[in-house]
Amino acid sequence: GVGMGMTAPVSMTAFPAEDGSLQQKVKVSLWIPSQFQANPPCPSDESIKIEERQGMTIYSVQFGGYAKETDYVNYAAKLKSALGSEAAYRKDYYFCNGYDPPMKPYGRRNEVWFVKE
Repeated sequence: GVGMGMTAPVSMTAFPAEDGSLQQKVKVSLWIPSQFQANPPCPSDESIKIEERQGMTIYSVQFGGYAKETDYVNYAAKLKSALGSEAAYRKDYYFCNGYDPPMKPYGRRNEVWFVKE
């Protein structure tokens, strides 16, 4: 019963398959605005969970445009290539982030995050 408006980024947890494509499970996360952080409203839909993310260090790549799944997969591959074999990061998931509302046609910002181990 509480309207919170849209937050940014919208963060999707992607679970890559062996070939780099994404498995058909994705978790979408929205940030709770600061005024609701101490006491967030309880979701009325049991499929919605409130979770607290611990601080993390990430490796990131940024790109523009209207991001599609193939864009996230391609930029994840570019980030993996740029990091090489020396960087230690989680291989079982990564984050796909979009910062802009759908009606913003130009100057869009998207990111892929790998979580440092």
